[in-house]
Amino acid sequence: MTLFSRFLRCLPALLLTLAGAAHAQGEPLKAGFIYIGPTGDHGWTYAHDQGRKAMEAKFAGKVSTTFVENVPETADAERVIRDLATKGHKIIFATSFGYMNAMEKVSRQFPKTVFMHATGYKTGKNFGIYDVRTYEGAYMLGVVAGKMSKSGKLGVVGSIAIPEVVRNINAFTLGARSVNPNATTRVIWVNNWFDPGKEREAALALISQGADVLMQNTDSPAVVQTAQEKGVYAFGWDSDMSKFGGKAQLAASMLHWETIYGPEIQKVIDGTWKTVDLWYGVKEGAVDIDNFGPDTPADVKKLALERRDAIKAGKLHPFTGPLKDNSGKEMLAAGKVMADVDLRKMNVYVEGVEGSVPK
Repeated sequence: MTLFSRFLRCLPALLLTLAGAAHAQGEPLKAGFIYIGPTGDHGWTYAHDQGRKAMEAKFAGKVSTTFVENVPETADAERVIRDLATKGHKIIFATSFGYMNAMEKVSRQFPKTVFMHATGYKTGKNFGIYDVRTYEGAYMLGVVAGKMSKSGKLGVVGSIAIPEVVRNINAFTLGARSVNPNATTRVIWVNNWFDPGKEREAALALISQGADVLMQNTDSPAVVQTAQEKGVYAFGWDSDMSKFGGKAQLAASMLHWETIYGPEIQKVIDGTWKTVDLWYGVKEGAVDIDNFGPDTPADVKKLALERRDAIKAGKLHPFTGPLKDNSGKEMLAAGKVMADVDLRKMNVYVEGVEGSVPK
């Protein structure tokens, strides 16, 4: 390898170091955020924005942020990402799976900028990925659901049938069946992340089919609102939704994205950022169960928190064998823990979930 080729190979890292050094001298670092939904969805985007605000407050003038909400997973995403890079944002976070290819393309054109993509799998010299283990929160909610359901019939309002969502549905079911082996889960897909009207319709359909506890992998509070109206239970997803669902909310799975945003921005400021593949969960403080409702008995809350602490200590993994899919085929042998690589490509339902994953 020639000296020149070595120089070219090291150039992206050198540029990032120099960019970080410039901000270490007092100039606020500009960070950009791209959101799939509105910041007021009180779900996924709301949680990201709360993480952005917490991070910005922590840095107290050292970081300035810009966010663009309601960005579709189309050519518009590439335009928005490029615009933020052109305007001098030194780190850009794209917070939905469908932004991956657009961000990868733009990252090659702006080697001085750090690009971070949530829930994806592609990386590059200045392109990292990050996620939180939402399935851990889903499992803990499942434990509560299994204890609280009188019918043993649970319902999930699903967004889009990608491994992330299938994994959450499965974890929810495993949590429920760990305390009620006869519990079953039915899923209705709305094929969108944020569509309050369709989310409500799906919740009503599940309730009409006998589900008395609902979980969602969608972003609006429509499911907990519907649960309150119809006298069944539901959960806050990604954030506390109790002000919308009242007594219907049994608990909430809370996401704390600041556990990722703060450290990664600090690395850019210090000029030490390198390509990362982060998947944070209960252990790192990125996922928690909280905001238990007034109808959640003390013993159920205690059990859920015990499960949370066991996950944090590494004594419990939601996907531990023996596990079967809902056709009876073995997914995981007894005593085995499912590897991250397999969790990330999950495309079948576990035993207890009705139906099959849409193709």
